[in-house]
Amino acid sequence: MKLKIVLEQGMDGYIVARCPALKGCVTQGRSEEEALNNIREAIELYLEADPEEVQRPVGQYKVCELAI
Repeated sequence: MKLKIVLEQGMDGYIVARCPALKGCVTQGRSEEEALNNIREAIELYLEADPEEVQRPVGQYKVCELAI
């Protein structure tokens, strides 16, 4: 999957990274490299399946990955 990331200089000197396709997926870093590493982690957590959101008992569902 490829997602577009917007990098902006923050008012505090940090680099702000956000993914417009994922509402609220924003982070920052001291450098561009750190900001990109942080947004990668934020995206992974954003897209991670939350077992509490599944309405079926354990064993009655399966979590799969799909490359887009």
